[in-house]
Amino acid sequence: MIKSLDAPILDPSALPRVSIPALYVHIPFCFHKCHYCDFYSITRQSDDRMSRFVELILREAEMWSSVDLRPKTVFFGGGTPTLLPMVQMHRLIAGLRQRIDLSQIDEFTVEANPATVSLEYFQMLRSAGVDRVSLGAQSFDRGELKLLERHHDPGDVPASLELARRAGFGRINFDLIYAIPGQTLESWSRSLDRAIALGTTHLSCYGLTYEPNTPIAVKKRLGVLHQAPESLELEMLRHARSRLAACRLAAYEISNYATPGEECRHNLVYWTGGSYIGLGPSAASHVEGWRWKNRPHLGEWERAIESHSLPAIDVEQLAPPRRAGELAMLMLRLSRGLNFADFSARTRFDARRLFADPIERFARVGLLHADETAIRLTDAGLSVADSLSAEFLAAAE
Repeated sequence: MIKSLDAPILDPSALPRVSIPALYVHIPFCFHKCHYCDFYSITRQSDDRMSRFVELILREAEMWSSVDLRPKTVFFGGGTPTLLPMVQMHRLIAGLRQRIDLSQIDEFTVEANPATVSLEYFQMLRSAGVDRVSLGAQSFDRGELKLLERHHDPGDVPASLELARRAGFGRINFDLIYAIPGQTLESWSRSLDRAIALGTTHLSCYGLTYEPNTPIAVKKRLGVLHQAPESLELEMLRHARSRLAACRLAAYEISNYATPGEECRHNLVYWTGGSYIGLGPSAASHVEGWRWKNRPHLGEWERAIESHSLPAIDVEQLAPPRRAGELAMLMLRLSRGLNFADFSARTRFDARRLFADPIERFARVGLLHADETAIRLTDAGLSVADSLSAEFLAAAE
């Protein structure tokens, strides 16, 4: 059973006494709300509001002084974090260093949109300890960018990449989207080739999703645009895996590709069931089976911090079987699959016994490969990954 609590009851000092290896900071400010985006973001904010935001993020960080938060990875997401004025971004990073032990960091990522960051801004980030940048390229086709309501030109991506490299960044990720309405396998292949030619060490390739209440979902419902056929989306996924593998950008997760050693260490914490703290409106947190999210509204989040209260909502403690089932769903997304020893160390369950039925059924029809150490999806299993993973969750419960 899942135990639900109201937000005021969350007490950091009552959480499991474990070292928490990851910190996420959600910076919700955006120049424009893209039509497909379901992440919490807001536009048209004043410099004063953003200065106040930084002050409150630092206050929220202070509320976690009773836990063992010594992150090895830090990730600033959004929104568009680099819309924070440079002086405020520097103040935020310096303030976090004063309040949280960041001496063990081995990866510090900041998301940025092409053409929104100057050389001076990149240099400030690099000197402040940021060592990885994630650029939201999404496509190298002007028409596809227009449909997605992205406000940059394909040429802005290599220009931003060059600025990042001049500032000293060697670890740079591009986000790309496929299965865009009207997109063909040929145009998707051209976007992949453009990204490969730029020499990035990490690519995130996501199939377009129609999240409820987003403008693109409304357009689909009204028949203004039409979703790409499932067969084409699957063909695009397979082409990406093949094309990128040939360039040493191997898939290490369903949607993520990297050269050896360049995997996103922060996201691997999520996919392996690790603990992390999220700061800022809508940010999620997880500590050894306890999870919650912050209020997904800037004003409500601000008022909670100003009243010296954690802005947490939807607090729940997962029952062990539920946690095991959800961890299986996450680990099956990884190319290395669900390692039995790692799974047991996290959950104290033997995956071979807990999931004996789905393992046997899916291995028999070629959707799953099983050996003495792990189970992993086959190429055929990738096409039904979500449905297959749901069977593991059901088996655990």
